[in-house]
Amino acid sequence: MTALGFLYPGRSGEDDYPRIEQLLGSNIRVDLVHTDIGEDAHRVDALREMGSAERLAAGVEELRRTGAETVVWACTSGSFVHGWEGARDQVRSLAQVAGMPASSTSFAFVHAAQEIGVRRVAVGATYPQDVAALFGQFLQAGGLTVTGVRPSGIVTAAEVGTWGEAEVLALARAADAAEAEAVLLPDTALHTAAYLPLLEKELGKPVLTANQVTVWEGLRLADRRVNAPSLGILFTREPIVQV
Repeated sequence: MTALGFLYPGRSGEDDYPRIEQLLGSNIRVDLVHTDIGEDAHRVDALREMGSAERLAAGVEELRRTGAETVVWACTSGSFVHGWEGARDQVRSLAQVAGMPASSTSFAFVHAAQEIGVRRVAVGATYPQDVAALFGQFLQAGGLTVTGVRPSGIVTAAEVGTWGEAEVLALARAADAAEAEAVLLPDTALHTAAYLPLLEKELGKPVLTANQVTVWEGLRLADRRVNAPSLGILFTREPIVQV
């Protein structure tokens, strides 16, 4: 049994995680601990506070009791708002406190794009324009070329969590560009696990979403690869652990 640990802010799209655990169809356990979200606002100052070392450390002890082997800060905006170096410091601090390999959703997007061999990406963000732009800058710092960033102007994770298939598909279509090799949908408040095959079929290219890449990052830290095509192209890459 491989136990993956995730620190998830508040409660919005967290039911993607048991769904993904089921779709992995192997001896993978997904352990989720909810951290204090503070103010639910897609605003830079609020997001920096949400991802503070103190808030993350508060959830680590509970996660450690689950037997988790790795930990991922399951929040995109709460990591990339610190910039590349700040997000790296955030992960280093988390690893030291947790005593296990650590990462965050923002780095998961960069690593996932590298895994599937894409460099040019389009972004469909739920965030306001200023926050969405910071994600584009983070991806560029990670060596990706961002063909465009489509913001949605949503201020709270609670509202994002109400979106269903139609809204997610519309966001992906609006963000897509002919020159983009993949479309990225950040925000772990956004439910996407059930829609990945449809998204990739409709766009005809890989689609990377926040909760999807977050779980994949946990597997990467644990040196596991699982063949689960229902979770998108990202989960069909070699090396594969057959189950």
